[in-house]
Amino acid sequence: MEEKKCILIVEDERAIVEILKFNLKREGYDTLEALDGETGLELARTKDPDLILLDVMLPKMNGFDICKNLREAGSTVPIIMLTAREEETDKVFGLEAGADDYMTKPFSMRELMARVRANIRRRSLDLNARASVGALLTAGALTIEPSTFSVTKSGEPVDLTQKEYDLLMHLIRERGKVFTREDLMQKVWNYDYFGDMRTVDVTVRRLREKIEDDPGKPQYILTKRGAGYYFAP
Repeated sequence: MEEKKCILIVEDERAIVEILKFNLKREGYDTLEALDGETGLELARTKDPDLILLDVMLPKMNGFDICKNLREAGSTVPIIMLTAREEETDKVFGLEAGADDYMTKPFSMRELMARVRANIRRRSLDLNARASVGALLTAGALTIEPSTFSVTKSGEPVDLTQKEYDLLMHLIRERGKVFTREDLMQKVWNYDYFGDMRTVDVTVRRLREKIEDDPGKPQYILTKRGAGYYFAP
């Protein structure tokens, strides 16, 4: 019998915690709850949840700092950030801190549950992939070592978030093929029809800033106007 997946809810509004807890348990998940950032970080470190639903505005420690702390410690647990704010800068901060996705309150519970399922499924696929890594990949000054999930540019390490790495790997493995945002949302985020397409654009932009000499004139990740993104053949 497959062990139940555990979701950590880090949210300071108890009513929202109870709603999330009810719906997650109905979907067959176990839950852990924290009402402040410090407790949430401690549970994330000690309980090894399968996914974290992480509010941005929290007492004691905000969601951005929790996310960054976990990523710097090497955690690859999927993190979906929740916030009442919708500014583009918040989305960038969350993704740059290492979040896998971002949802703005109020959100559809059906959509959230779909994203939870997709991220857990994606993590299982990623863990399985570690046992069957591919060969070294190179493109211009870039080198990707799948066995260590590392990227270098002209010999210098490039610090990518998990989603930035996943996106780069997907594009470089199919060089020259144009992918729409919907394609990438499905292949990289593992969402069939849910998801904010701006997440793709923000991740592409952040990835370009890290691997391109001039992000405004990219040589690796290119845009096919009206169609999508592709890695230069």
